[in-house]
Amino acid sequence: MDGGVAFLLDDTQRLKAAERVAPAAALPDSELHDAYSRAVVGAVETVGPAVIHLGVYGRAKDGQEMPRGAGSGVIFTPDGFALTNSHVVHGSTRLEANLNDGRVVPAYLVGEDPDTDLALVRIHEPVPAWAELGESQALRVGQLVVAIGNPLGFEASVTAGVVSALGRSLRGQSGRLIDGVLQTDAALNPGNSGGPLVDSRGRVVGINTAVIRGAQGLCFAISSDMAKFVAGEILRHGKVRRSYIGLAGQNVRLPRRFVRHHNLAGESGVRIASIEPDSPARAAGLLTGDIIVAFEGAPVDGIDDLHRRLTAERIGVTSRLDVLRGTVLKTFRIAPSERPSS
Repeated sequence: MDGGVAFLLDDTQRLKAAERVAPAAALPDSELHDAYSRAVVGAVETVGPAVIHLGVYGRAKDGQEMPRGAGSGVIFTPDGFALTNSHVVHGSTRLEANLNDGRVVPAYLVGEDPDTDLALVRIHEPVPAWAELGESQALRVGQLVVAIGNPLGFEASVTAGVVSALGRSLRGQSGRLIDGVLQTDAALNPGNSGGPLVDSRGRVVGINTAVIRGAQGLCFAISSDMAKFVAGEILRHGKVRRSYIGLAGQNVRLPRRFVRHHNLAGESGVRIASIEPDSPARAAGLLTGDIIVAFEGAPVDGIDDLHRRLTAERIGVTSRLDVLRGTVLKTFRIAPSERPSS
C-alpha cells in the first residue's frame, strides 16, 4: 500500500512538472527566436542613442598632433558625462565624440583610473540620449547581454551573447588586479573598448574592456557597480583615492615549519624588496627582507591581497601589520597614507 501511494505521488509530481515545462516547450522556434530578437532590439534601441564613438588625438615625436586611435563610450547623465576605458583616452591631447545624431563635438577628459581601466569624459553640448547604469551584482550566469560599440571603425555595431562568468579578475595596465570583472561571449573587437554591455532591459551592466587574443568568446567588461564607484570618486576627488604604505615587494611561499610554528592562516606572503623614503612603511620600522603575512588580522597571500586591503577607508587609520622577520613573527602599527597620483 505504501509503495503504491509513493508511486502515485511520484507520478503526480512528474505530471505537474510536465505541465510546467509544456507551455515553453510548445512554443514554436519562430516565437522563441522573435522573443530573443525583441530583447536584443529593445536593448539596442534604448541604449544605442547614448553610445559615442571617441576619436583620440595625441602628439607625435615631432610635436605635431595626429590621430592616435579610437574607442567607444556611453553617456550616462543628461548633462553629458560618459564612461569609457582609461586605455582609450590615456595620454590624449584632444578627444572628439561622434554622437548618435551625426554631430561631432569636443569631449573633455574629467579623470581616469588606470587601476580599473575606467575614465570619465564630459560633453558640453546637448546630448541625444543617456543610458541607465544597472546593478551588475544582480546578474546571473547565462543571462542575455548585448555589446554596443564601434569596432574597427564600424559605428554602432551590435553583438549579443550571454554572461559566461561573474567575479573574474583581470590584470590592468597599471599592474593591479581588477576584481569583479564580467566575462561574456558577446564578440568584442578593437574599437569596442569603452562601449556598454547592456542587459535585456536596456540597462548598462558593464563597460567593455578586453578580449583574450587568439581565443573565441572570451571577452571582459568592467562591472557597472565598479563604474559607479569610480565615476563617483572622480567627480568628488578628481581621482580614485587609495591608501598606500610605500614599499615594493614580491610574492613568496612560506616554509611549512614557520606556518605551523606561528599558526599562520596563509602559506605565502609578501617579501619587502624596497621601501620608499618618508613612507608609512619606513615610519613603522619595516625593513627590506621582512615578509608581510597579515593586515588587520586578515592573511596577505600576495601583492594583490595587500592592494585589496589598501582602500581609501584605510587612509590615516592606524592598522596592524603582521610580519615575519627571520624566524620571529612581529606586529607593527602602520598608518597608510593617501596614494600619490601617478
